[in-house]
Amino acid sequence: MSPQRMGFQYVVLRCVPRVDREEFVNVGVVLYCQAADFLEARCHVNRERLAALAPEVDAEAVASALRAIEAVCRGDESAGEAGRAPMGTRFGFVKAPRSTVVQPGPVHGGTTDDPARQLDHLLDRLVR
Repeated sequence: MSPQRMGFQYVVLRCVPRVDREEFVNVGVVLYCQAADFLEARCHVNRERLAALAPEVDAEAVASALRAIEAVCRGDESAGEAGRAPMGTRFGFVKAPRSTVVQPGPVHGGTTDDPARQLDHLLDRLVR
């Protein structure tokens, strides 16, 4: 018997040093699968790639912003009210457009039988 496939949504997190230039580097992926009660972010800042695009960007500040997104996804108390919200609301918060250096891309979807494995696959394919 094959495992049950479940629908999921994901967004790619981007570092956008200058919004006016519309250039970015992918730095993470957030995957939400309601059926599996799963919401996680996996991030990787390629500092060389980021420096090639925008040497003035503080890579540690980008990493800090990504850690905050990871905390929201985990539901950590350190994320404040956003971390205490229901899982679907937390995903809504993470995927909402913003004009900061770290921004979510468009929402995409698919099906999987293993959300964690799918998230690893997306991180390898789209970020690393």
